[in-house]
Amino acid sequence: MALASFMVPIGTPAPEFTLPAVDGTEVSLDSFKEPALLVVFLSNHCPYVRKIETELGAVAAELAERGLATVAICSNDTDNYPDDDAAHLRDQVRRAGFRFPYLIDESQEVARAYQAACTPDLFLYDGERRLAYRGRFDAATPGNDEPVDGSSLRDAVEHVLAGQPVPEPHTPSVGCGIKWKHGRTPGGWVTPRS
Repeated sequence: MALASFMVPIGTPAPEFTLPAVDGTEVSLDSFKEPALLVVFLSNHCPYVRKIETELGAVAAELAERGLATVAICSNDTDNYPDDDAAHLRDQVRRAGFRFPYLIDESQEVARAYQAACTPDLFLYDGERRLAYRGRFDAATPGNDEPVDGSSLRDAVEHVLAGQPVPEPHTPSVGCGIKWKHGRTPGGWVTPRS
């Protein structure tokens, strides 16, 4: 069951986090000093993520040279979705060419704090770590032939790096719902099984 991202209000501060990365390091929000920060919730098994992951890695690497930091977070329940455990995420890093930290949110508290709903779910913050964009990477999904080019994210990053607001409306991301642990689904949220 595909879900759309919640449209968290623009200007919302980035919630703090300190999480382990798949390479064994520990990463926090304060680890990033760049003028723009992309926090993206991903998973290994989701076909929506698989569709864009290689281009996401390429776009993040390209825009890093201009001032974008990227961090990925997987918050899925690995007891019921073992393809999203640390070993499989390390495989994904190699497969997709990710050069950014990939963090594990085992408690799911970070996903709840960010109001992440799906994978992929993108949150772009400015230098003051205020939300500037939330929405899709581009128009590509497993069910269409749209180009996987990161056009929506690229446009948003251009605006943020220029100190300009990202023009609304932002198109929500669509993807596999985050796989919440039993009893952990935030109040009023749907628990999909995809």
